Amino acid sequence: MAIFIGYGIAFIGALVAYQLSVGKPKNKKYKVWGIALMVPISPAFAFAIGLTYAVIVESGWAGLIMWYIFPFIFIIGLVMLLVGIFKKEETKIF
Repeated sequence: MAIFIGYGIAFIGALVAYQLSVGKPKNKKYKVWGIALMVPISPAFAFAIGLTYAVIVESGWAGLIMWYIFPFIFIIGLVMLLVGIFKKEETKIF
């Protein structure tokens, strides 16, 4: 049951991030998705993947793979957030 809660939280986080980023400029989308990846998605997704893997291989210690997955997804979100903050908006000159 906890596995599905983790996947559900990650899915709801992605759904909310999508709703907040529709119709926004690219730098705003990067900011929204960066924050969404760092806060709700990465811990819940890493937890769910870790438990799923532990159930598949039938070893509780295998669940510690979440300690490797979480920083990887978190750093991707941090990079997206920093790109959204520091990327200059393109100006169109006619």
